[in-house]
Amino acid sequence: MAQEPSRSKRKQSQSVNLDNLGLDLGHKPPQALDVEEQVLGAMLLESSCVDTGLGELNEKSFYSERNQLIFRAMASLSHDHIPVDILTVTERLKENGDLETVGGAVVLAGLTDRLGSGAHMEYHVRILKQKAIQRELIRVSNEILHDAFDESKKVDELIDEAQSKVYAAVESGTKRDVHDIGTIIDEVQKQLYASQDSTGMSGVPSGFPTLDRITQGWQRSDLIILAARPSVGKTAFALNIARNAAVDHHMPVAFFSLEMSAVQLGKRLVTAESGLSADKIRGAVKLEPYEFEQFEMKIRSLTGAPLYIDDTAGLSLMEFRTKAKNLVHSKGVRLIVVDYLQLMQGPAELRGIREQEVAAISRTLKATAKELDVPIIALSQLSRAAVRRDGAGGKPQLSDLRESGAIEQDADMVLFIHRPDFVGLSENLEDREKTQLIIAKHRNGETRDIDLVFKSERVKFMELNDALDIQAGAYEYASGMNTGFDD
Repeated sequence: MAQEPSRSKRKQSQSVNLDNLGLDLGHKPPQALDVEEQVLGAMLLESSCVDTGLGELNEKSFYSERNQLIFRAMASLSHDHIPVDILTVTERLKENGDLETVGGAVVLAGLTDRLGSGAHMEYHVRILKQKAIQRELIRVSNEILHDAFDESKKVDELIDEAQSKVYAAVESGTKRDVHDIGTIIDEVQKQLYASQDSTGMSGVPSGFPTLDRITQGWQRSDLIILAARPSVGKTAFALNIARNAAVDHHMPVAFFSLEMSAVQLGKRLVTAESGLSADKIRGAVKLEPYEFEQFEMKIRSLTGAPLYIDDTAGLSLMEFRTKAKNLVHSKGVRLIVVDYLQLMQGPAELRGIREQEVAAISRTLKATAKELDVPIIALSQLSRAAVRRDGAGGKPQLSDLRESGAIEQDADMVLFIHRPDFVGLSENLEDREKTQLIIAKHRNGETRDIDLVFKSERVKFMELNDALDIQAGAYEYASGMNTGFDD
C-alpha cells in the first residue's frame, strides 16, 4: 500500500524529465490524451475492448500519469479474474491508494460519458503505440547523447549500445505473446500450401543441389559452423557459397575476412569465376590474347554482384555487430559469412581464458543471427585430434571443434570439409580432388555426407555429378575437335 504512491512519484519525475527535455527542444513530448481517454472509456464499457487493450498496451503506452494508474488497476483486476467496470476499477484504485490521485470516481464516469462506442478501439490502440515509440526514442536518444559525452566509454561499445537501444525502442511497439496451438498450426498450413506452389527455397541457396535439397537453403536466424583443418578449403568453400548467392540469385552477402585481405579474396573469386588458372590470375603465367576477352566477359556478373567484403583484422565482437547491423539495414544483406571464428576478439574481460572467450563469441554470433534474422556462416578450426584419429575413415567429429564445446551447442548446423588425401588416407592422384561435405549436426533436418570435387587450380568446389558432367562434356568437345566434327 505505502509503496504505490512512491512508484507514482517516480513515474511523475520521469514524466517531468521528458517534459523538460521537450521544452528544451521547443516541443511537447508526443501524446494523444484524448485517445488515451477514449481507450480507457471503451475498456470500462466493453469486455472485448479490455482484452484488446491489455493484449496490446502497457502502462508506458499512456503519457498521462492518471491514465497509467487507471490502466494499472484494470490490468490487476484482469489478472485476478475480476470483471473490469467503473465500480471494480474504482474499488481497486481505492485499495491501491490512487483514487484521489486520478481525481476520484467522477473522472472514471467522465471517461465513459464521452465515449460513443468501442468500434474504433484497434485504430486508437495503434495511435497510442506510435506515440509511446516516439517518446521512447526521445528517451533513449537523450541517454545516447549523455553517454556520448562520457569519454570513459569505448566508441565501439557506445555505437553497439546506441543501436541496440534504438532497435529496442522501435520493437517496444510490437507485442510478442504466447500463441495458441491452433494459430501456430494455421501458420504452418499456410507456409506448407505456399511451398507447394513455389519452386524456390525458403532460405538462401548454397548453389550445391544436394545440400539445398536437405536444408532448403540457409535459414533465417541460423548459425552454421563450417569447420576443417587448415588448408583443406574452408575459405574457398565459403567464397563459393557467397558467390552463388550473390551472383546466381542476386542476394546481398556480407563476407567478414579476418585472415585474408579483400584483394586476396578478390583474386580467388576471379579465379573461380573466370575459369583461368590461379597462376594466370596471380600473374605467374602470362595470359594469351584470347584469354583477356574471356576474363573480361566472365567477371562481368561478379563485378555487379551485391557482395560486400570487410577485411578488418582482429575484428572485435562489438565492431562486428555494428557493421553487420548496418549492412543488413542499409544493403539488405541476406547472408553473413565470418572467416573465421577463432580470430575474432571476444570480450576484454575474458581475454586469456580462451575457452570462455570462444564460447562468448559463439553465443554472440547466434544472438546476432537471431536479432538480425539472417543466417550466419562462421568458419572454425578443428583440433589436431581430427587427423590423428584411427578408424572411421579419419572423418572429423563434433568433439573436434577447437577450443570450446559451446560452438556445437550454439550451432544450428555443423558442416565439416573432409579430404581423405589431406589426412593421408589416400595416395592415389585421382583421389586428390575428392572431398566430402559432412553434415554432422542439423537441428531441423537430416545429417549425411555429400560427395564433392575440389578443383584447386580454379579454387572451386562442385558436386561429384556436376564435375563428371563437365568432364564428359570436355571429353566430347575434344573428341569432336579431333575428328573434325563441327558439333
